[in-house]
Amino acid sequence: MNATQKPEILVTGAGGALAQAVIKLLKPDYRVVMVDFRRQVPAEDGMASYRVDYDKYGFREIFNRHRIEGVVHLGRVGLYQLNMRNRYNHNVLGTQQLLDLCRSHGVGRVFLLSTYFVYGASPYNPTRLTEDAPLKATEITKDLVDTVELENLCNIYLWKYPELNIRVLRPCNIAGPGVLNSISLLLSSRWVPVLMGYAPHMQFIHVSDAARAVAVAFKGEHSGVFNLAGDEAIPYPEMARLCGCRRLPIPAVPGVVPKLLSQRLDWKGWPPYLVNFFKYPVLLDSSAFNQTFDFYCEYRVEDIAAHYAELKFNAKLGEGP
Repeated sequence: MNATQKPEILVTGAGGALAQAVIKLLKPDYRVVMVDFRRQVPAEDGMASYRVDYDKYGFREIFNRHRIEGVVHLGRVGLYQLNMRNRYNHNVLGTQQLLDLCRSHGVGRVFLLSTYFVYGASPYNPTRLTEDAPLKATEITKDLVDTVELENLCNIYLWKYPELNIRVLRPCNIAGPGVLNSISLLLSSRWVPVLMGYAPHMQFIHVSDAARAVAVAFKGEHSGVFNLAGDEAIPYPEMARLCGCRRLPIPAVPGVVPKLLSQRLDWKGWPPYLVNFFKYPVLLDSSAFNQTFDFYCEYRVEDIAAHYAELKFNAKLGEGP
């Protein structure tokens, strides 16, 4: 199949490490149209690239110019990148515009990346959360409203417009080379805050495994909402140690102390509205995804930690005596 015969797909958030890994996996079978709200990503032969503000009208021109047959929406704005109002406009209203364009242009395959943050961190969570667990993040903090509303929007379109063949993935902490989300910023730091008296287990998935999961879900024939997590769970303080971080004990009582410190010190990897995730475990049951798509992780927690430990080692060498 030559390049002109390949179906054309749109990938948002194309400048990110995860998206770049996904594009590498998909480009043998598709012509990729790359979109990013931050910058225009350099395009290879046979590709196209655009910088678009998701909550405005740039998507419409792209759909008019290209025959888009599938969408991989990875362009959700992270929690530390914009203020709450702009995140809502970008993540929720921008995604709604994108889905409406998919409907009007006959797109038959849509993938959307969500996050495990939608479940909220609570001492009353079950040991393992399945996909039908309630989304309680907004009961804990309003800063996650856009995250939950994005999921609600996806679920409405999933059931109301089955012709879109929507599949939504809720991953645990994605980490590894090039990733710039909150947990990656945290584990890249020399000092990391640790709440005294708390050591919640966390799940991590390597960016390469996450990219394979996205590609498998997009190319597969099964719609729906799926959790995605690595096979192992590890206490957060232990993960920090493996990553070569020095742990900074923070008093957890009263509860307002860690949130105030996080806000005052502007810890991007430990924002105040995520403090509960460093108190209570939020562990995903990803058996539905693994069984449906015959998926397994190739990287272990130790492989992820080794990347961050190596970054610190190389930085120390660069400092010299």
